[in-house]
Amino acid sequence: QVQLVESGGGLVQAGGSLSLSCAASGSIFSINAMGWYRQAPGKQRELVATIGNGGSTNYADSVKGRFTISRDNAKNAVYLQMNSLKPEDTAVYYCNADLYARFYQPPSVYWGQGTQVTVSS
Repeated sequence: QVQLVESGGGLVQAGGSLSLSCAASGSIFSINAMGWYRQAPGKQRELVATIGNGGSTNYADSVKGRFTISRDNAKNAVYLQMNSLKPEDTAVYYCNADLYARFYQPPSVYWGQGTQVTVSS
């Protein structure tokens, strides 16, 4: 069984910074891409950033230049450094991982439970 656990959300004023962490645990053979998504009230879940196992990154246009995604393969962890936060960044942030639980199984996508980020104006 695989679990992804996020931490680091909270309340911050506009212009401030927050750092999110997510660690995957359980039966994991290898991890492909990891990423962060967010869902604001009344909106669909949207991509924030992804990072491949080789370190290649992809960002939503709305966060480019402000957010930085990174990962620690030894810890099966992914991080999101968020700077210059805006009220429109307010959402529940979810991490996910595309991983092989067993070498003989196809990869599956797993999600964390989400962490709330609130940016006040």
